[in-house]
Amino acid sequence: MVPTLTLRATRERAALVARGRALLAGAALFAAFCALLAFVQYGTPHLADNDGFYHMRMAQLMREQGLTPRFTWLPLTILDEARFYDHHMLYHVYLALFTGDGSEAALIAGAKAASVALPALAFTAIWWLLRGAGVGWAWAWALGLGAVSEAFLYRMSMPRAQSASLLMLALALHWLLRRRHALLLPLGFAYVWLYNAFPLLLLLAGAYAAASWLTGRRLEWRAPAYAAAGLSLGLLANPYFPANLRFIASHLAPKFGALESGVGNEWYPYQTWTLVENSGGALALWLLGVFALGWRGRRFDRATLTAFLLSVAFGLMLFKSRRFVEYFPPFALIFAALAIGGRALAPPAPLSRAREKGEVTGIVAHLPAPVATGERPGVRIFALLALAAMLALTLPAARETMARARPAETYADASRWLRANTPPGSTVFQSDWDDFPRLFFYNTANVYVIGLDPTYLQLRDARLFDEWVAISRGEVEAPGAAIRERFGASYAISDLRHTGFLRRAARDPRMREVYRDAFAVIFEIR
Repeated sequence: MVPTLTLRATRERAALVARGRALLAGAALFAAFCALLAFVQYGTPHLADNDGFYHMRMAQLMREQGLTPRFTWLPLTILDEARFYDHHMLYHVYLALFTGDGSEAALIAGAKAASVALPALAFTAIWWLLRGAGVGWAWAWALGLGAVSEAFLYRMSMPRAQSASLLMLALALHWLLRRRHALLLPLGFAYVWLYNAFPLLLLLAGAYAAASWLTGRRLEWRAPAYAAAGLSLGLLANPYFPANLRFIASHLAPKFGALESGVGNEWYPYQTWTLVENSGGALALWLLGVFALGWRGRRFDRATLTAFLLSVAFGLMLFKSRRFVEYFPPFALIFAALAIGGRALAPPAPLSRAREKGEVTGIVAHLPAPVATGERPGVRIFALLALAAMLALTLPAARETMARARPAETYADASRWLRANTPPGSTVFQSDWDDFPRLFFYNTANVYVIGLDPTYLQLRDARLFDEWVAISRGEVEAPGAAIRERFGASYAISDLRHTGFLRRAARDPRMREVYRDAFAVIFEIR
């Protein structure tokens, strides 16, 4: 009895020590990821993306009004007050932690800090996934996330929810590989409330189920079942139900070719060589993983095949749309790590047999194993030098891209003029749909004719959308009458690049220029 108790106590102490070491390692890696991402993020005092201005203002409104703030700023679109759906709700909850005193400067500073911490957390989750899967030197593989794609790092640095989405997928894959399928139910619920990329959870669960069947003839039906159940609950038990269902159907349609109007550039593909330049490391790493399997004569195991299927799926999606560069590089790295490093470290025989019998649980199952006898230290030294070289190339390139961000003060003074000189609630016509986030950020006193996505106006009123396109392109000779009568706008704002619109407006006696600065021109519609 005494030896048994002593052995049990020894195991408990060993598990506690291992858990402590794992937490310390995770904290150290999180700090390292924060440092790498901060190097990219603070390459400019500005924000990487227009939409970040919208998200931070929504986060501030949420702090003031609660989880579902009243949204009145796009009355001509499918996001009018009666039909508004916040499809980034939990992301806005997260950003609300970074709003500070609510001033414009505090919101911009908070957006940048939030856009360092969240992707760092996602990267740390990928390390935990690789470590749990038995990948040797998982920390080095995880650091490779900063080396494989300049475009990936740039998009991770945006004040947008894609890094939160990557975190969800990393957690889901980790739990699936541990066969903790039930956790996909609460995760799926949270994913719906977080971001409208939640269908990717079904893709992940489906890839896992397919890999389980192909490698072991095991029907893992619980994975897609729990994922579907969680997503369904998130859709139905939603503070915006049923508006959320109508919006999701409308929002996704243009992205699959149902409409011909232009959407954001992120929905269009990269040119082939541009993709090679900004994500060549991810493509090379994926190919290296494929070659490694063939060279070693290995068969796919469940984890490696799951990662392979996901990397292929995200790769095809990337060739269709550049926005999926936020998913292909990390899953290419996960696949390569499992294909190359998954067998590099093998647990001791007694521990392996215990794992097979299910006798090892919790943190003990994650204990790092000793180096395999056949591995050469020179290979690891070369790999670390290659990693350092790639980091030295990719991080400055991403920082340089960040440095080209539009100035944060774009439309700031023009918005303040509108706020001070126009009646509250009056409508402002914009010549560019993508100007809305900044206008909304600096001025919530006015409402706007179009924003966030051009299809939101088109889906509400196709004829009105066509008129907006014609006016903004300078195809309407005297646009003032249509702006006033069709859009109900008393003022119009444009950047200086819409020369056709500006030329028509200058000649229209119903339009009087009342403000101009280095970024914008404002007209009063008589």
